[in-house]
Amino acid sequence: MKFLDQVKIYIKAGNGGDGSPSFRREKFIEFGGPDGGDGGNGGSIILTSERNLNTLIDYRYQQHHKAQRGDNGAGQNRTGKSGEDLFLKVPIGTQVFEEDNKTLIFDFKKEGEQFVAASGGKGGLGNTRFKSSTNRAPKKITKGTKGEEFTIWLQLKTIADIGIIGLPNAGKSSLLAAITNANPKIANYKFTTLNPNLGVANYDDKEVVLADIPGLVEGAHEGVGLGIQFLKHIERCKSLLHLIDITNLDIKESYDQVKKELGSYSSEMLKKKEIIVLNKIDLIDEDIQNEIISEFSKNIDCEIITLSTLNKDSVAKLKSKIINYAS
Repeated sequence: MKFLDQVKIYIKAGNGGDGSPSFRREKFIEFGGPDGGDGGNGGSIILTSERNLNTLIDYRYQQHHKAQRGDNGAGQNRTGKSGEDLFLKVPIGTQVFEEDNKTLIFDFKKEGEQFVAASGGKGGLGNTRFKSSTNRAPKKITKGTKGEEFTIWLQLKTIADIGIIGLPNAGKSSLLAAITNANPKIANYKFTTLNPNLGVANYDDKEVVLADIPGLVEGAHEGVGLGIQFLKHIERCKSLLHLIDITNLDIKESYDQVKKELGSYSSEMLKKKEIIVLNKIDLIDEDIQNEIISEFSKNIDCEIITLSTLNKDSVAKLKSKIINYAS
């Protein structure tokens, strides 16, 4: 399934049905009188959040959505049938913006939330409504009102407990695949991950959702690489797991580079809880490991975990730490 996190759609609620100008015409009834029914209400367009969705791809090829109009009223005081509401499902974390793509209208944060994006028109009144002692044969009716219509933007910001960040090819996708049921693409070249991947880690009756964010490079907040497109998905994460390849020449520089991009995008990013995982430590000697870690940890005020081969024991241990850290 292709990942799509922003889409522009047109929505049109149903118009209300017109009132009826009918009069009774029955045999042996001398004075029939008005019997026109009201028109039905138009259907509304309602957005609802769904847990099982994680992309807006459904709206890529169908961008116009119209609800059903209300039927006109009829004789014998019959009210027209109201149009059915149109429900559009969106993933949790979707934000609804006006046509300018800046004014926020609604933010879906929980499953099952509903937002009436466009209200249906009201049905018109039939001539029976205007009958009185002085006007016994009214011909007056009202037309149904038009349903609301808008062009709106849907933007998805992934909701996860922990966001996995780091430079390209640090091993983020491999880590996600090892500790969750996700199957991200894994290869030995930069920018293997082109879209965020979600996975669920279960351990000791606890559950944590992790998001693998495409690698951040210098200048990501200005549009370099893929960072600017997906930095917004980290905003929703409660905590960050910063993965660093220990074989880099200067891991402090690698760490600072990613932190700088996060801070340049939003200062709120730097306030999130963080845990650092030094990956690929089995590729260097133990003495060098200790020296690098000792030097790196001097000015770091968060927990540092080392990770080598992703075997069963190391995965279980890492899961335990991550879940306890996130809770």
